[in-house]
Amino acid sequence: MTNDLIRRSDSDGIALLTLANPPVNALSLAVRQRLAALTAELEADESVRAVVLAAEGRVFVGGADIAEFDRPPEAPHLPDVIAAIEASRKPWIAALNGAALGGGAELALGCHYRIFADTARLGLPETSLGLIPGAGGTQRLPRRIGLAPAIEVITAGRTLSAAEAREAGLADRIAAGELIPEALAFARTLDGALPLPASAAPLADPGPAFWDEARARIARAARGNPAPAAALEAIRAGVAEGFAAGLRAERETFLRLRASDEAAALRHLFFAERAALRPAALRGIEPVPLTRAGVIGGGTMGSGIAAALAAAGLEVRLTETGPESLAAGLERVEAIFEAQVKRGLTDRAGAAERMARVTGTVGLGALADCDLVIEAVFEDLAVKRRVFEELVRLCGPEAILATNTSYLDPERIVEGLPHPHRFIALHFFSPAQVMKLLEIVPLAATAPRTLATGVALAARLGKIPVQAGNGEGFIGNRILKRYRAEAEALLLAGATPTEIDEAMRAFGLGMGPFEMQDMAGLDIAFRAREAARALGQDLPEGPGDRLVRAGRLGRKSGGGWYDYAPGSRLPQPSPEAAALIAPLVTPGPRPSGTEIADRLIAAMAEEGQRICDEGLAQSPSDIDLVEVHGYGFPRHKGGPMFHAARKTRSRTGGA
Repeated sequence: MTNDLIRRSDSDGIALLTLANPPVNALSLAVRQRLAALTAELEADESVRAVVLAAEGRVFVGGADIAEFDRPPEAPHLPDVIAAIEASRKPWIAALNGAALGGGAELALGCHYRIFADTARLGLPETSLGLIPGAGGTQRLPRRIGLAPAIEVITAGRTLSAAEAREAGLADRIAAGELIPEALAFARTLDGALPLPASAAPLADPGPAFWDEARARIARAARGNPAPAAALEAIRAGVAEGFAAGLRAERETFLRLRASDEAAALRHLFFAERAALRPAALRGIEPVPLTRAGVIGGGTMGSGIAAALAAAGLEVRLTETGPESLAAGLERVEAIFEAQVKRGLTDRAGAAERMARVTGTVGLGALADCDLVIEAVFEDLAVKRRVFEELVRLCGPEAILATNTSYLDPERIVEGLPHPHRFIALHFFSPAQVMKLLEIVPLAATAPRTLATGVALAARLGKIPVQAGNGEGFIGNRILKRYRAEAEALLLAGATPTEIDEAMRAFGLGMGPFEMQDMAGLDIAFRAREAARALGQDLPEGPGDRLVRAGRLGRKSGGGWYDYAPGSRLPQPSPEAAALIAPLVTPGPRPSGTEIADRLIAAMAEEGQRICDEGLAQSPSDIDLVEVHGYGFPRHKGGPMFHAARKTRSRTGGA
C-alpha cells in the first residue's frame, strides 16, 4: 500500500517519517505522492513542531526511479515536493543513514537540517547517466557548500563523506551513536527562527575567467558526454539570474537531456551493469568464500591481477619460475601500488597494507592451500597445460583453478584432468588493476558454484563480469579481430591510417585502430595469422603482414602504421608505410570520416550479433559491456549493439 512507503509516528510534538521503498528507497511516483500528502498534512497539524525524515535499510534515498525515465513525468514532481518542504514553517531534519544520491541528495538539501551517520554520504551522480540534477541540486548545493566544490560534486559525480559534509557546512552534525534517537533529540532542541533556506542564500559571481576555466576542465573530462557542461550552465544561470531562474534552467535542461540519445545509452548501460552483477541464472547459488589466491606469472598481466586481488583484501601468492623473474614481478606489483598513491587512489599506509598481502614464491608448491589460483603465463598451450597438471596434484578438489588465456581453447588446457567442475577461464584485460572488464568463460563441466564465484570475484574487484561462451577470442577479441579487418578494408578503399584513427576519435574512442595496434605491437597478430597459415588456413597477405615483414612492428621498432621519433609516442604519417600499402589499394571514391565510423561500428555490431546468434553471448547488452569496459567504446554511445539499434530505429521512424 502507498501508506506503507512512508510511515509516520509522532512523539512529543516530533513527527518521524520513515521511507520504506526497498532496495534503495527510490523516489517513485507513489513515494512522491505520499511525501507530498504528508508534507501538507504535517504543515496543517498544530500538534507537530518538527519533522525528522529518515529511511529504512542501509540507503537514505538512492535517487529517482530510473524505470520512470522512459515515461512522461507525472505529478507530483520532485522539485515541487522539495519546495514545499523547504517552505514549511516547521523544521525538517534529514537523518541520513546511508547514501543520499541524486534525488535523495536534493531531498536532503531541501530540508532545514541534516544529520549524518558516520557512514553516510551525499552525491549527485546524474551526469554519469547523461542527465543533470532536476530537483534543485544545481542551485541548492552551491549555496550550501560554495560554488567551486559544488561544481566538482555535480559535474564529476563525486560524493561527499559525512566528514567532508560537516567540513563543508552541509552536515549540522554527525551522529555519535544511534542516528534516529540523536535526530529526534536534536529536533526537540529546536526553537525559534528557521535557518536561511538555500533558495534565499546569496551566491556571488566569481567572474568570466572562473567559468572559462571550469568549462575547459569539464570538457576535457567529459569525453563527449554533454551532461557535465550542461550542469555547469545551469549552475551559472542560477548565479547570474537568481535561484528561481536557475531552477527553471535546470528543469528545462534535465527534461531535454532525459529524452536524449546519450541519456538513453547511459541508462541502458546502468541496467546492463546491474544485471551483470546479479545474473538471474545464479540466484541462490553461494560462491566459494575466497581468502587466499595464487597468481602464476609475474609479467604485466600477472602482476596486475595480483595487485587487483591484494587491493580487494585477498592474501596473494605470486609465483614465478626463478628468483630473478620473481623479483621483477614483485617490483611490478610494488610499482602499481606506488602509482596508485600518486593518483590518490590510496595513501602510503594503504599501499603498504596491500603490498604486505602479496608474497612471492618460486614454483607452485606454496599454492596448495589457495582457494583460487589464476594462471597468467605465456600463451602457449603446452606451457599452460603443464601448469594445470601440476596444480591438480597440489591443490584440493574444491580449489578453483582459472586460466587467463586470451585466445587458446581453455578446454584443451585442462582436458582429461580430474575434478573438472572447478575449472574456469577468467579473462582479465590489461592493465588488470585498472580495466573494469572480466570475461568469465565457463567450460563444459564448470559447476554453477564455480561460475558464481567468478562473478562474485569480479564484483569484489570492482569489475563488470560478462559471461562468454568458449569460442575463438571469446567476445571481445573476436569483435576486435573483425574491427581491425574492417579498418584494413577501409585502407584498401583509399583511406589513410590517420583518417581512420581521427574518425574513431571523433566518434568518441580514445584511440583509433591503427594507433592501438602500434601501441600493442603488430607482430602479435602477425604471429597468430602465421600460425593459422601453418595449419592450412588460406589467409591472403594484408597490409599488416607487409609492414611486419618490412620490420615495422609498431612503437617498439620506431615505426608501424606510423613513424615515431626516438623517445616519442606521437604518431606521424609514414611515407614508408604508405608505399608498402599502396599496391593493395583499389582506386575509387575515398570514404568520409562519418562513413568510416559508420562502417567500423556496423562491423562491430554485425559480429556482435553473430556472437549472440551462436550463443556465445547471453544478450546484446553483454556485447556492449565488453566493448565499453574492455575496449574504450564511449559510454554515452551505449555500446555498438545499442548504437546500431538506435540508428536503425531512427532511420525507420521507430520508437
